[in-house]
Amino acid sequence: MLLRIDHVGIACENLEEKIAFYRAAFGVTVVSQEVNEEQGVKEAMLHVADGEGGGSYIQLLEPTGPDTPVGKFLAKRGEGLHHVAYGVTDVTKAMAAMGGAGVRLVDEHPRHGAMGTSIAFLHPKDVGGVLTELVESPAPRPEQTKLKNG
Repeated sequence: MLLRIDHVGIACENLEEKIAFYRAAFGVTVVSQEVNEEQGVKEAMLHVADGEGGGSYIQLLEPTGPDTPVGKFLAKRGEGLHHVAYGVTDVTKAMAAMGGAGVRLVDEHPRHGAMGTSIAFLHPKDVGGVLTELVESPAPRPEQTKLKNG
């Protein structure tokens, strides 16, 4: 079911400072920055590498306020690893499979994620204490397929 580790989400106090650090330290490229009002975060996706199943990223998350999920996470735990996200072919089917295996779903339906993805979260208590995200990437655009295929 899992295609790859899509991204690792890292909670931070200041998005711009963390972007600058990751660029300088690791030479990564910012491929997307957006505000996700529904989730209460400013986020940046930093490209790490491409592989057989697609790209892998670091996702930096700055809360838009203290009462958001990431804001509460920072208040309780400080900056650091927030979640691990796995790429899947079909997030709805992956949710059904995980629910059928007894894993509690945080989301009842897929929701909008960064870069046009469909996402859903699994309850950390059922996944070894790790908040886990399932990510379905949008279908490749014709120009992306052409570039990959030559």
